[in-house]
Amino acid sequence: MVNVTDGYGSSILGYPRIGPHRELKRALEAYWRGAIPREELLAVGRDIQERQFNELAATGLTQVPGNTFSFYDHVLDNALLFGAVPKRFQSFQDELDPLDLYFLMARGRPDLPPLELVRFFGTNYHYRQPELAADTAFSLHPEALLDEFDRANARGIELRPVVLGPLSLLLLSKAGQVPGEDQFDTLQLLDKLLPVYEELFEILAKRGSTCVQLDEPAFTSERTPAELAAFEAAYHRLSKAPLRPRMLVTGQYGDFGEALRILAGTNVEAIGLDLASYRIRPEELAGIPGIRRKRLYAGVISGRNVWRADRYVTLEYLNQLAQVCPDLVVSTGTTLLHVPYDTLIEYDILGNVADRLVFAKQKVGEVVSLAKALTDGPSESWRKRPTEVHFKQKHAVRQRVYAVTPEMRSREPYEVRREAQQARLNLPPVPATTLGSFPQTTKIRQARHDLGQGRLSYDDYRKRIEAEIEATIRLQEDIGLDVLVHGEHERNDMIQYFAELLDGFATTRFGWVQVYGSRCVRPPIVYGDVSRPEPMSVEWLSYAQSLTEKPVKGMVTGPVTMIARSFVRQDQPLHETADQVALAIRDELADLEKAGIAIIQVDEPAIREMLPLRPEGRAEYLRWAVGAFRLATSGVKPDTQIHTHIGYSGRAEVVEAIEELDADVTAIVATRSIEWVLTALKGDSATGHGLSHGVGPGVYESRSARIPDIDELDELLTAAAEAITPERLWANPDGGLKTRHYWQLEPSLRNLVAAARRVRRRALESE
Repeated sequence: MVNVTDGYGSSILGYPRIGPHRELKRALEAYWRGAIPREELLAVGRDIQERQFNELAATGLTQVPGNTFSFYDHVLDNALLFGAVPKRFQSFQDELDPLDLYFLMARGRPDLPPLELVRFFGTNYHYRQPELAADTAFSLHPEALLDEFDRANARGIELRPVVLGPLSLLLLSKAGQVPGEDQFDTLQLLDKLLPVYEELFEILAKRGSTCVQLDEPAFTSERTPAELAAFEAAYHRLSKAPLRPRMLVTGQYGDFGEALRILAGTNVEAIGLDLASYRIRPEELAGIPGIRRKRLYAGVISGRNVWRADRYVTLEYLNQLAQVCPDLVVSTGTTLLHVPYDTLIEYDILGNVADRLVFAKQKVGEVVSLAKALTDGPSESWRKRPTEVHFKQKHAVRQRVYAVTPEMRSREPYEVRREAQQARLNLPPVPATTLGSFPQTTKIRQARHDLGQGRLSYDDYRKRIEAEIEATIRLQEDIGLDVLVHGEHERNDMIQYFAELLDGFATTRFGWVQVYGSRCVRPPIVYGDVSRPEPMSVEWLSYAQSLTEKPVKGMVTGPVTMIARSFVRQDQPLHETADQVALAIRDELADLEKAGIAIIQVDEPAIREMLPLRPEGRAEYLRWAVGAFRLATSGVKPDTQIHTHIGYSGRAEVVEAIEELDADVTAIVATRSIEWVLTALKGDSATGHGLSHGVGPGVYESRSARIPDIDELDELLTAAAEAITPERLWANPDGGLKTRHYWQLEPSLRNLVAAARRVRRRALESE
């Protein structure tokens, strides 16, 4: 453990792992296409690890985390650390190198779907969900963890290995989809899993490790009494293991709740709290029996935003905590996986914005500085409070938000709109479409880069984009889709594209954050009041629509998703920022409608993502989130059809929220979890828990390389058609297709169209 006899310690709970210049992304994609050997990929991983622990040790942190690197996803890594290979992949263990088996599980192949991709605790990160069976046998495979530990130890650096806690590992997993097997509660495997954790503890202790970090983020969410009882039993047992390092158990991403009280009553030595997300009052902390005997990792520096902490306010809070828990370590609330590496390499962000920003490297500095100030008092550099920087405000924007009326958040009744839209569009039952993006060629990416560098004129750039749009339209016509898209070739990332065109947003050049695997994005930064200087997508959509008689969907990102996938200002409530973005989008929809676009998709996949982890606050969140969407979409005429795209969730309150969005058609990311969608479709909408408008339950995973066959798609669409009338059913994949190759995309869409036509034909024959 950290030696704090001479003062307070400092640490972080994790660090970005893609490399400061996305070295891992480039190496992964080169390996996947066969351009580099396995040894070169492994060497890139080792280099990232070693640079990281050397640099972190040099910052003055009193403890450095280890085992935070991953070639794809740390949740999958932890499942494999304990030998949990899903049954459907076990037959490949003998024929594939372990790394290639790992990538097979993460990425799949045409005849084998990958593990399901699931969002991680309201962040923009996705993990591959482990699959467990009732007879899963766990075994320990710590070679990678120990190799890194030994390499750091040889340099005089002791790492604190980071491992996903046993309860969270089981709760984040799903019961494997094995034909003939019933579902089961994954926590039934806890008694089989705990001995393997004890085995790991013994190996680490014999290796000289003095502390191991166990992350239990699942317990910052609402948990049942049975799950809490299992948590208590597990940590009573693990904390009494005969040979182990000291244990740090962390509750990242929110309020640790009852789990904190449970841990305080065990022999666990240290507890990490995400005090940046949930700032527990010192007097409340003091009321927890046993807490004074614990080392508290006070996570006062946020791992999920990029705004500089108020060091005076934070130091005062730390001093209050130290009165309750004298053995205190200043830390981050979560891993720093969710923020970019370094603000200093961003050379063109406005100075008054840049002055407020801290990325991962700077957050480490904040942690170290606060620990020193807590020990010795503020240094000379603290004597003068830095100049206060105000967020940018626009009187006109604020006046417009204040003038919003309830009528601006409502449209004509759905049945009225449905008749008007059918008269205008004349679409067949079960129309087939996609959800926006098409693959982006190397030439298009290069053209966008050259435009930004000034090496390509806008006229030449426009001609190249128009040529790509025309090719996309012609391909969709040939495939037989009923509603087309323009392909989004002018967009790098849907959030960044609109952020670059809106006032009040800043974008970075190198602020990459991992989403999953090699997929990285640069989240924009909302630093001021938001407005739309000019139309953002009308030019491209108008051109696409001019090429075809079929309707082309306008594609716009919704207000909740824009703020969920950005780093958002903290000086005003989220709902005010959401309404500002909503009004900008409302203007865009009005211009698209004037340009003759009859269908507009306003994507809101993040409505589910931002749902509070605990019941408190959910109703209020959904109220303003739904209100922002309706403010954005309620300014169009009845015969303009509004689509949206929603992330999956079986929660009744989210199903109700989808209904309240009042979109004419809702496409749902469901794929292999489609059962809840069918249940919701069958629900009585009068109760507020059904889906009564048009629905497109995503029938194949757009991120997978697998090509679904016609019969499979037919079966899923038929099940959906039985739940509702075929006139309300749409056929679509579960997301955009930008990550696919055309050789994967084309047969998948042809099969989708064929399956939709089968269902349509049967529906017409039965009339």
